[in-house]
Amino acid sequence: MGFLRILYQSLSAFGISCALASAGWAEGKATELFVAEDLRDTGLIAYILPRFTLKHGVRVTIVDDTAEAAGMLHVEGSTPVFSQADVTYGLTVTDVADPHMARFAQWLTGEVGLRTVLSFKPDGETLFAPPVAPQSTPEDVFIEGDANRGARLALQACGRCHVVGEINQMAGIGSTPSFAVLRSLEDWMERFTAFYALNPHPAFTVIPDVTLPFDETRPSPISPVRLTLEELENIVAYTATIVPADLGAPIAHQ
Repeated sequence: MGFLRILYQSLSAFGISCALASAGWAEGKATELFVAEDLRDTGLIAYILPRFTLKHGVRVTIVDDTAEAAGMLHVEGSTPVFSQADVTYGLTVTDVADPHMARFAQWLTGEVGLRTVLSFKPDGETLFAPPVAPQSTPEDVFIEGDANRGARLALQACGRCHVVGEINQMAGIGSTPSFAVLRSLEDWMERFTAFYALNPHPAFTVIPDVTLPFDETRPSPISPVRLTLEELENIVAYTATIVPADLGAPIAHQ
């Protein structure tokens, strides 16, 4: 029994020494954080901060005055970090010159920080989840241009290589995507409005006041495609009326 008591006392002293050493390690490496009261009441902050301090040696002190804080953890903070029900909490760094708050922000917004938050399960119940991505509302895009003129221009300028519609569905080059296939791409408009900069078009396309003259040592390999920006707008307007090709579901990888 005497041996066990001595061993217990030795281990206790060792534990206290480690704790004091850890506290000394964190001394001088501290930052201040303001936390929304409702979030503080959940117990999450008391759960995650010691784990961060143990890992990085930075002590985070909770303050009630936002003016004293180097960062704020609150609803709809500048960087979303986690959510509870339909409420998203974010971290706002108010003192960008504080290296210790920067370290905390890097940890909390990273994979390890999120895993630590998700592991907080009082009474076995998961309270928090990854941040909810904001729902973006697609903006209506107004396309200028004359679609009827665009149909004629598309056939004239692009029909040598592309199937632009039923009017030349048996023409075009087999390895060149049709307008309907291109129309099915999410970035179809960007592709069409800047087509002259995408290979292979720069080698044979002329847009006055936009494209550079051909290199004298590398003339156009075919009769050049010449369009004005207004004519290009007409082609884009026509393309917008095309029904996108149904390419089927994406390939699923096992």
